[in-house]
Amino acid sequence: MRKTLFKWHSYGALIAMLPLLIISITGSILVFKVEIDSLLRPSHMVVDATATSERVSLDTLMQTTLAANPGYELGGWGLFDDKHRSDAGYLIKHGTEQWEKIYINQYNGELLSVSQPMGHYITDWLLELHYTFLLDVKGAWVGFAAALIMLFLGISGIILYRRFWAKLFTMRFKAVKRVLFSDIHKFIGILSSPILIIMAFTGGYWNIAGILHEINEHGDGAHVYITAPLHSPEISFESLRLKSHAEIPSYQAGYLAMPHEPERDITFYGAVQSSNPLHSEYASTVSFDKTTGKLLNKQDIREAGLLMVFLDSFRKLHFGYFGGLITRIIWCIVGLMPVLLGFTGLYLYWNRRQQKSASKRARVAIDSQPVA
Repeated sequence: MRKTLFKWHSYGALIAMLPLLIISITGSILVFKVEIDSLLRPSHMVVDATATSERVSLDTLMQTTLAANPGYELGGWGLFDDKHRSDAGYLIKHGTEQWEKIYINQYNGELLSVSQPMGHYITDWLLELHYTFLLDVKGAWVGFAAALIMLFLGISGIILYRRFWAKLFTMRFKAVKRVLFSDIHKFIGILSSPILIIMAFTGGYWNIAGILHEINEHGDGAHVYITAPLHSPEISFESLRLKSHAEIPSYQAGYLAMPHEPERDITFYGAVQSSNPLHSEYASTVSFDKTTGKLLNKQDIREAGLLMVFLDSFRKLHFGYFGGLITRIIWCIVGLMPVLLGFTGLYLYWNRRQQKSASKRARVAIDSQPVA
């Protein structure tokens, strides 16, 4: 049984090595996506506001954005009120499925950038590479398969090397390279497996959820392309934003999902004050009718069922920011461990192949010798 599990562990690692290396490297970088964006593009990401600065009306910000981008409609809006980070508007080009992003200073109404495709900036490109390998739904399937294999590798590694716990911090540095690499592989694998399993499980869930959404929405091949607003012109999004804050105690909207498809209404996703460190900044929702502005429903994560709380925790668990900077650094470092595991595992696999070949040649040589 152990020999069979070891064989599948090796084959799984070989099959998924390239996609896992891509996911590993890009994921570790993306843990600090906002910081990298702010460093590379401060004119887009950073606003100079004081503690008393007030947001410009959301309606005004939207009108300014649309006036500068004729032929587009808004699909969403990222809301920030920390006096440091700018808002982000998400635009959809008429008659297409092309989404673009634009940055806006929410405290003076100034557009900080021109509208650019979602993968235009380096970290956004890395994000698409991380989740879909730049192949849209087909790439999401690859990512899902890689996540399943990574999940299997983490679990099987713990089973295979469970006795290594007793000698976890014992490294035979003076041993031959094969033994040293084996120790390093086991050491890294055992320490990083719990976090890698979490990353694989949560990432795999998001991939399959996105795939199922695409199948459900566009499985028949039909697409509805937006060419005009799907909400009533009488709707005031600023009024709805303020109303959403009043509907749930301590609620702070963080993202507005516009009705960019016929069956969608207006939904604000936001955060609430909570003692649960795994509640995300988009955990609670308030939805309004797109034609009347009437409240449709609201969901306070503090009152949600266990399943919803569990699924919402995936965001912070995947990126590791539930414990501040310390856990983000840990997640960043552990996220790179598949690179070392792949290198050491490939060396051990190649070494075993070489040893088997040498043994086979030796047996052939012995068998071919004449009997005295």
